[in-house]
This record gives sequence, C-alpha cells and structure tokens, in this order.
Amino acid sequence: MPRGIKDEVAILGMGCSKFGERWDMNAEDLIVEAVEECLNDAGIERSQIDAAWFSTAIEEQHVGKSGVPLAVSLRLPYIPVTRVENYCASGTEAFRGACYAVASGAADIAIAVGVEKLKDTGYGGLPQRMRGAVADMYWPNASAPGSFAQLATAYSAKHGVKADDLKLAMAQVSVKSHENGAKNPKAHLQKEITVETVLNAPMVAEPLGLFDCCGVSDGSAAAIVTTPRIAKSMGKQDIVSVKALQLAVSNGQEASHNSWDGSYFMTTRRAAERAYKEAEIKKPRDEVSMFEVHDCFSVTELVTMEDLYLSEEGTAWRDILDGFYNSDGQIPCQIDGGLKCFGHPIGASGLRMLYEMYLQFQGRAGARQLADPRIGMTHNLGGFPHQNVSSVSIVGRYDA
Repeated sequence: MPRGIKDEVAILGMGCSKFGERWDMNAEDLIVEAVEECLNDAGIERSQIDAAWFSTAIEEQHVGKSGVPLAVSLRLPYIPVTRVENYCASGTEAFRGACYAVASGAADIAIAVGVEKLKDTGYGGLPQRMRGAVADMYWPNASAPGSFAQLATAYSAKHGVKADDLKLAMAQVSVKSHENGAKNPKAHLQKEITVETVLNAPMVAEPLGLFDCCGVSDGSAAAIVTTPRIAKSMGKQDIVSVKALQLAVSNGQEASHNSWDGSYFMTTRRAAERAYKEAEIKKPRDEVSMFEVHDCFSVTELVTMEDLYLSEEGTAWRDILDGFYNSDGQIPCQIDGGLKCFGHPIGASGLRMLYEMYLQFQGRAGARQLADPRIGMTHNLGGFPHQNVSSVSIVGRYDA
C-alpha cells in the first residue's frame, strides 16, 4: 500500500501575482511577478532550482505545448521543465509534480508555476470542440452554468431543500467570499455585497444568478518546495509541510448509468478519502482549520463541503446559514475570497489557493489572518459534473 508523502516535502517559498484584468502584462510578465516574490520568499537563486513544473490550460495562450515558455521567461539554467494540464486542477497538478520529485529524491529543490492570460482573448468558458477517444464531440447546447445549475436542482430534489432556502444559502456563500476578498489586495474583486444584491441579480441559469458565478481573470502563482531537512539547514522557521496530495479522475461511470444521481462529485469524495488517510486525519470537521474549494459556482462550494466530509450529507446549506464557514466560524472557507473574488485563470488557481494557506501559517495574511491555524486544505474541480477531475491537497505546520 502506498505510504504517501506526509511531512516529506516542505514549502520553501511562494508567490502570487495580482489577479484581474492585467491588460498591461502578458503571461510571461505575470510569471515573473509571481516567481520573483516566490524566490525572494524562499531566499534562493534560480540556479538552485533542480526542476520545474509549469501549468497552463489554454494552450493557445502560449508558445507551443511544452515547458519552454517558463524556461524562457525565467531564464532557467537548462533544467527539466514539465508542462502539465488537468482541467481546473492544473495548478495543483504542477505542485504535485514538484512535490513528488522532491519526495522521491529526484530533486532537492523544485518549483511549480501556474499562469493563465484570458482577458485579452475574451475567453469565457464557451463550448469548444473536444478531441480524443472519450471526448470527440461538440456540445453546442452545453454550458458550465447550465450543467452546474443541474447540480443545484439535483441536490435540492435529493435532500428536500426548498428552492428559496437553497438560493439563500448560495447567496450567503457569495456574500461570505466577497467579505473576505474585500480584505485581499491581490483579489480581482474587492467589494462586499449583500444577500439582497445576490438574490436580485440577473439570472444566468436557474437557480444560479450573476453573483453565483465566478469570473474570468489573468493571474499567476508559484511555489518552491524542498525537504524539511534542507529547509531547516537554510534557517527556515515555522516550516509548512505537505500532509497529503490526492487526485481522482472520472472513469465515465457518472455518465454511463444512473447509479450517480447528479447531486455530488464522486471524484471529490474519492480524493478526500485518500487525502485524509494519507494525512492521518480521522475527524476532518474537528481537525481542519481552514480550506479553499473550487467555487466556480456557489452551489459547487456548497456541495463540496459535504463531499469533503466537513458537513453531513444534506446539511451544508444549514451550516452555511449558521456561519459555520465564515471567517469567524469554526472552519473558515475561502478566507482569501476564492474563485469568486479572484476569478479563475485556470493554470494558476490551485497554486493561488495554496498561497493563502501558506500565508496563514506564516502569519502573513494581514487583515484576513486567522488565529493559530494547524491544518489547511485546498480543493480543485475541473470539467463537468458528469465527467471531471478533483484534487485535494492538505498542508500544515511541520512538527516532526
């Protein structure tokens, strides 16, 4: 049985660009902005990096499909650079590759960088031709809002949640995230909103309104990882270590027959179960201090709270209304503002989530700072409800 990599990898430094409509910068500029902060935070030179992983999901935005754009942008010293893409989990996939390289001994120091430059192209997640053995099709009538609206109605029907109650809970999800994002100078959107604003906004796909949907933005984030031993030898204090990294990918079962009712994500549950086992977490609702989930839509965040076993099935909407996941609640969620306030430059989002966990553990989150967090978790979900990938990362204070 795999033993996992708990406490075998430490985060040496992290960096994150300002997210938003970065008309003044191209993707390479955003990479440099994030990596310069990352290198300064880690206290190392580029020449000390042994290998790199580069995530970007929209291949048309960069030169070719390789790691060359990252190597050229940073003038890396002819080291291995691997370009990865795994739907919306791409940033976490880059982090996973760098961590596994360090844990295996293949690299002493590795870097993971994610970037996406979408605003200049007007990209908004519109249907596109899909290629490959399992996706050689075109869905002209499919959209992300439409698919996730079906998730909301399936959840409501299964658990007997009234439509108005579900809309109110989803509104609170967005209000909570905007309240947190207003305290984050790197967020795209930094303005608080009210429940009334959410409920009275234009409808996108019933029951999802305008404020139930995350936007599109430009951004980049980076992480440098090494072993705890090396981090200590460099004089690092308050070391943040990786407790678990797990990825689950749909095998087609959800779309093949009716054993899946459309109200939850099978991949998230599988990834979470394995992540908790790897991190030796027995009671996540009691042990997790904070977390970031893939809130592409407010209902996605709500459902994911149950898929991560933090709320009992059918009860997340009540926990949300009770303030359980607010910044002053028992387990703060989206303490940096989430996708809702950062937007979703696909290749960068997973690393951006980890950046917030890292800042919190370092006591450097400013107005968002939580009191003594011990365990942080991030979650990414890519694809459609019936065919997707989910990643779960758990990080925390290194106490060994």
